[in-house]
Amino acid sequence: MSEWAVVIAGGVVVGYGALSRRLSTTVVSGPLVFMLVGLVIGPVGLDLLDRARDAEVIQALLESALVLLLFADASGIRARDLRREEFLPLRLLAVGLPVTMALGWLAAWPLLPGLSVWELALAAIILAPTDAALGQQAVSNQRVPALVRGGLSVESGLNDGLALPFFVVALAAAGEGHGHPGVAETFLRALLLSGAIGTAVGWAGASLLRWSLSRGWSSSDWRQFMALVVPVVTYLLCAMGEGSGFIGAWVAGLAFGVHLRRAPTDPGIRVQEEDPAQSTRFTERLGLLLASLSFLVFGAVILGPVLHHLTWRSVVYALLSLTVIRMLPVALSLIGTGLRPASVAYIGWFGPRGLASLVFGLIAFEEHLPGGTLLGEVIAVTVGMSILLHGASAPFLGNRYAEWFTRTLRVKPNLRENALANGEVPP
Repeated sequence: MSEWAVVIAGGVVVGYGALSRRLSTTVVSGPLVFMLVGLVIGPVGLDLLDRARDAEVIQALLESALVLLLFADASGIRARDLRREEFLPLRLLAVGLPVTMALGWLAAWPLLPGLSVWELALAAIILAPTDAALGQQAVSNQRVPALVRGGLSVESGLNDGLALPFFVVALAAAGEGHGHPGVAETFLRALLLSGAIGTAVGWAGASLLRWSLSRGWSSSDWRQFMALVVPVVTYLLCAMGEGSGFIGAWVAGLAFGVHLRRAPTDPGIRVQEEDPAQSTRFTERLGLLLASLSFLVFGAVILGPVLHHLTWRSVVYALLSLTVIRMLPVALSLIGTGLRPASVAYIGWFGPRGLASLVFGLIAFEEHLPGGTLLGEVIAVTVGMSILLHGASAPFLGNRYAEWFTRTLRVKPNLRENALANGEVPP
């Protein structure tokens, strides 16, 4: 990698950091800034980054970012959050996610000729997970109902992990017969073995941290370093076993968070209460930094070259993926919940595609599938359009939706969207 590319990347981090609070209220989102700078320093611009020349660095950056964020997101999920908001995130995950994959598969059939059945499935699965960071104001605007903000956050934190099993199986099926392991072996290694490793490492890490907390032996800074090691070790062990480090990291995060919050079985033992969000704060912040740099790399070596040979089919599928393929399943999943059409449309629109789609797409590309080039083009265009459209619309639509909610609440104080503010637990 060129030294100038590193210098420019560092300059963008410093510059955006200095202006981040001011820019957070504008249409200029962080991912958009990093993507545009990436376009400038990539092969279509200054040619400081090249996919072939810097392949190992690029892959390490994207995969590291996703591993850390998978772990941090999963460790922060509380059972009580799912119980409190269950009708929204659980419906989005249990109904909306699989329907999105199925609809994306069907829509890809006529639009992406040349891809096999399983490559079409890969396109749909890769573009199903959402990334809240691309439309941050949609979930950070405090005037938006807590139910909607919380539901979108929980969905985004879990759907990339839930999509992983579908991805690894579809990837194995697409590569079968081309020198890749079959579906059965992939299932055993990527799902069962990786899940077992993730559970064991996550549980062991939380147990060690609880033991240290009970004696007051660990400082807050080193607790965060301890938490960082858990996903790293999990990923490496899964890789050594030829499993999926991403599934392992996600499961490790779930096990880590659950065990760290668990009450002691022996009432005589007093364990200092520790919120996993505090222990994983450094892990999450490092993951966010690497994710920002990943969008710079995406603009340079993935999106830039794709723009040279863009086809109308890829653009149409990208638009469908961000609208109908996302919004229709969301609407179906929320039937009978009592949410107003404005809320359903808001939840449906803010399903941006980001880091998970990029990493899954990179993995699929590295498998040298027959339709890998077209698959990569579709993913790059969809993520690029999502960065632009969701980032630009988040401030405006967030404010408009919040104004609608405030007006409507004056007339209907029992509005379903206000359930959490009223202390109501959804049935």
